[in-house]
Amino acid sequence: MTEDPKKRDLEPADILAEPVAPPQEPDELAPSMEWDRAETISGERGIDVIQRAIRTLPNGPGVYRMIDAGGEVLYVGKARSLKKRVSNYARGIGHTNRLAQMISETNSMEFVTTATESEALLLEANMIKRLRPRFNVVMRDDKSFAYILVAKDHPAARIAKHRGARTIKGDYFGPFASTWAVNRTVTALQKAFLLRSCSDAVYESRTRPCLLFQIKRCSGPCTGEIALDAYNELVGEAHDFLSGKSQAVQRELAAHMTDASERMDFETAARYRDRLAALSSVQSHQGINPRSVEEADVFAIHQEAGQTCVQVFFFRTFQNWGNRAYFPRADRALSPEEVLGSFLSQFYEDKPAPRLILLSHEVEDLGLIEEALSLRAGRKVEIAVPRRGDKLELVQHAAQNARDALGRKLAESASQARLLEGLGKTLGLPSTPQRIEVFDNSHIQGASAVGAMIVAGPEGFQKNSYRKFNIRSGEITPGDDFGMMREVLQRRFSRLIKESPRVAPDGTPDRSDGDGAPPWPDLVLIDGGQGQLSAVREIMSGLGIADLPVAAVSKGPDRDAGREVVHMPDRQPFRLEPRDPVLYFIQRLRDEAHRFAIGTHRAKRSKEFVRSPLDEIAGVGPARKRALLHHFGTAKGVARAGLADLEKVPGINRATAKLVYDFFHERG
Repeated sequence: MTEDPKKRDLEPADILAEPVAPPQEPDELAPSMEWDRAETISGERGIDVIQRAIRTLPNGPGVYRMIDAGGEVLYVGKARSLKKRVSNYARGIGHTNRLAQMISETNSMEFVTTATESEALLLEANMIKRLRPRFNVVMRDDKSFAYILVAKDHPAARIAKHRGARTIKGDYFGPFASTWAVNRTVTALQKAFLLRSCSDAVYESRTRPCLLFQIKRCSGPCTGEIALDAYNELVGEAHDFLSGKSQAVQRELAAHMTDASERMDFETAARYRDRLAALSSVQSHQGINPRSVEEADVFAIHQEAGQTCVQVFFFRTFQNWGNRAYFPRADRALSPEEVLGSFLSQFYEDKPAPRLILLSHEVEDLGLIEEALSLRAGRKVEIAVPRRGDKLELVQHAAQNARDALGRKLAESASQARLLEGLGKTLGLPSTPQRIEVFDNSHIQGASAVGAMIVAGPEGFQKNSYRKFNIRSGEITPGDDFGMMREVLQRRFSRLIKESPRVAPDGTPDRSDGDGAPPWPDLVLIDGGQGQLSAVREIMSGLGIADLPVAAVSKGPDRDAGREVVHMPDRQPFRLEPRDPVLYFIQRLRDEAHRFAIGTHRAKRSKEFVRSPLDEIAGVGPARKRALLHHFGTAKGVARAGLADLEKVPGINRATAKLVYDFFHERG
């Protein structure tokens, strides 16, 4: 069979998530590997560079990088045979516009060989996520999933919601697709198994049961309300329930309830009844629950109007633990099978794969992806495209959700485009804005002051671009909104000038941040009036920025919504019609900035409320702080203690005791 040259050009090395930080060395799969750089002659570019590189390439598997004249990685791909794969780029014909542009910008190439193609697939996924090459398809949503953690780094295990790296010893259950789902489940599990959720420091400092014990959401192991052995039995029951043995746990609780009732111990029977009700609430809110699928992730893809939606459902312990929709930016020429294959190969780069993965489409290299995921997981991972039964129903349900989600997104995008166009015309902008940055401040009489920036564009609110600014300057008078706004804008645009100059090295305007989105805003909105606008213009003038549209939106008389006044340079302040959709859009932008600023301020204030003076002592880590609090009860007790008393604390040597003693005496 003759291979389709166009299909060969569409290498599925694509779907990636936002990186945490650029790596020092992208090759984390095999640090011993060394990249071979294809030397180029001055003036060579595009096909000439590729043809020179082909001469020394091996026929074995590996990963290649295409790099432009500025050193930016344009594309990362894997190949079963590096020589054959790279040779396809040198043909010069049959390429899509995307590939033709990528080839023309290639100034050099780098290669690394691997032992197997599955290793190449894993390395490719790792590098795409971290390097974010411009010509690889980008998955914009990289929010980490939430898990339920039963932490076992303490004699009395605790239950908590967890995100991020798994550095805490314990058992992790998930993923949960939404924070709401995991919070509700944790609350229900607290009622069912009475596990503690407090931090170890709070646990050690308790002298009497807390409110959670009073409302029957904790069994009170901190103060001995329950023996540690009995508490560990509750932990075991919770573990069994989350591990798929829910029916056995419920039968056991029901038996205990019946036994207590027969003994006429109705108070104990009521406690078991409440625990059973809590477990039932966990299961009743799970949506569709498969009868024959204990653990699986279900992927379904739908394409329409040049856009793609991948819907992912998570099933654990025969229960639906939620779903999430992804909208990857992909070339229109890519088929659903190619996009789904690329998505799947990189989706599990930072999360464990389940034992079963169900797909809506048959993807290329399915066996290779299955082998790579099994290699990473250290156990068998099965990938299947079901044709009948419960599994097919799950895939069909996910596909329907993918169609619905993409339909909603297309409708929202059309509405958003009309609003952006209307805003541009209303404010007299030279073109329709593609990136709007809105700034706001929040504080209480100058305390816990923060600045906030939100971003909106054709896709709506771009929450991964939001930024918060802790006000640092000691020269700002508490409550000086103008001063805070000056600091925020100074920091924002000074950094932007440094990291993303408005003119590229070749003299053309720089309109891309690597993901295709503009790094510079087309419009800056400020919550305020003429004074805030003057402060912004002063900052912009000092930074040499003269052509950036700026507008300030102040509340009207009596601060009534709908009577806002718009202030712009060289224009008289004006109001919009009360029912103008653009006015509602401006209100949404302002309200979102205000919401984000208030939330950031509250988080900072809450953190300061619970901060202990012991946190500020260099050399006193969590273990020593726990020992001090356990011995003295509170931080005030530690502060009042004498040097001799501090030395008596288990785990505190003389040097540390003197460090703590001197710290509090210097503060006093």
